[in-house]
Amino acid sequence: MEVQASAAVGVQANARITGPIILLGPPAAGKGTQAKLISETFGIPQISTGDILRGNVARKTELGMKAKAIMERGDLVPDELVCDMVASRLQEADCARGFILDGFPRTVRQAEWLDKQLEKMRGCKKGDAAAQQACAAPVVIRLVVDYNVLRRRITGRRSCPTCGRVYNVYSQPPKVQGICDVDGTALVTRPDDAEDVFAERMKAYDQQTLPLVDYYRERGRLVEVDGEQPVERVMEQAFSAIENVNRL
Repeated sequence: MEVQASAAVGVQANARITGPIILLGPPAAGKGTQAKLISETFGIPQISTGDILRGNVARKTELGMKAKAIMERGDLVPDELVCDMVASRLQEADCARGFILDGFPRTVRQAEWLDKQLEKMRGCKKGDAAAQQACAAPVVIRLVVDYNVLRRRITGRRSCPTCGRVYNVYSQPPKVQGICDVDGTALVTRPDDAEDVFAERMKAYDQQTLPLVDYYRERGRLVEVDGEQPVERVMEQAFSAIENVNRL
């Protein structure tokens, strides 16, 4: 179901400087849905490190060519290179009123770098209160969802290879088990939705991302939202956090 903020809210929100926003949460917590709603309502870009990386490679920038060489060797792109790309992206004009970071930071080390980078950006904009607010300390919204709810959301997914429609055997099953309602094609399970893959993804999340929760909580920037609520209610609470958070 598609959810849209009211036009009145959108007009009011689009006039505001939101500053940086970070969404935290495990796979299937609803980060993508909320990021889209925030981006559309407040008129700020959703910045994905994956998109930044692919863009730099496609444009054959100096950073992109370095990253391409590393990836062609089968190695992971190091933090330093990823951070340089993020720093460059944050200087672009569409980030002038704020931005949403998608998939970054993933580790405490990256979070520490981001804090220093935003501080550096504020230092370059002394005397311009609006510009400083746009690169203030981030508001961090954590979507909290129980492990078993996440498991059902992911392992219960089935998709139609013909029309692309997605079902869930627990919450949104097809009329006939295993068959697409639209064209009668047999539904399939994506490899990423297998139980063992989900378990590994959750393990990686716990090891890498959960320490970020403590990092931002200690700094008074963390707002926790129950991600098991209806999408509209999650949206309302996320918007409230963006509007009311103390970024000092």
